Amino acid sequence: MLILHGWQSHSERWQKVGEILGQKFLVIVPDLPGFGKTHQPFGPWSLDNYVEWLREFTEKVPELNGSFYLMGHSFGGALAAKFTIKYNQRVEKLFLVSAACVRKYAFIKKIAYRIAKIVKVFAFIPGYLMFRKAVYKFIIRKSDYIYQQDGIMKETYLRTITEDLSQKVCFVKVPTVAIWGDKDTSTPLYQGEMISKKIPHAQLVVIPGADHSLHIKMPEALAQEILNNSNI
Repeated sequence: MLILHGWQSHSERWQKVGEILGQKFLVIVPDLPGFGKTHQPFGPWSLDNYVEWLREFTEKVPELNGSFYLMGHSFGGALAAKFTIKYNQRVEKLFLVSAACVRKYAFIKKIAYRIAKIVKVFAFIPGYLMFRKAVYKFIIRKSDYIYQQDGIMKETYLRTITEDLSQKVCFVKVPTVAIWGDKDTSTPLYQGEMISKKIPHAQLVVIPGADHSLHIKMPEALAQEILNNSNI
C-alpha cells in the first residue's frame, strides 16, 4: 500500500497507521516533493506535476511495478484520485481519506491567483504587504496558504487549490473506499458523500468523532477501517 500524506505534512505522521497496516501490507509512505525530507521543486508545481512525479516514483520502486493499493489523505487524496484517473491500471484499490477533491471556490481562487501574479509587479509600493495579507484573509480565507513561507511552495499551493476534481472523480474506475470523520471541518463530510456518489460503486465509511487529523488522533480506528475494507 502506497500512502500519500496531506499538505504541510510528512511521512512520519503516518507511522502509527503504517505499523498497523503492516499486518497485511508492505506499506510505503514517501515524503512528497517540498515536504518532510525532500527538496522543493525547482519551480511552482501544479497537481499534474505531482501526478507525473508519482508515476516516476512508482516506476522506480520495484514493489510498486505492478498494481498496488493507493491511499491519499487531504491533498494526498486529491493527488491519489487524479493519479488513478490517469493511470487506473496501476491502482488495484483506492482509499480516499478526507480527500481534498472538492474545491468550493476554485473559480474565485483561479482569478485571485492571476490577479496576485499581476499585483506582484507592484511589490515596491508602500502598503503592498498589508494589501496582500488582506487578499489572503478575505478571498482565500480558511486556506493555510497564508501560513506558508514565501516562495515556490506558496505558489505551488495556490496552483493546486484551484483545481476542483468534483466533476472528474466519476472517471475513477477502480474499487474505491472513501473514509471521513463526521467532525471534519477542513473537508466536511458532505464532500465525502458527494465524491462517493460520483465514483462508480464507491463505498463511504464514516468514523464517528474523527476530524481532519484522524490519522494522528484516531490512527487505530482509521487503520482498522482500511483493513476491514481491503478484501485481502
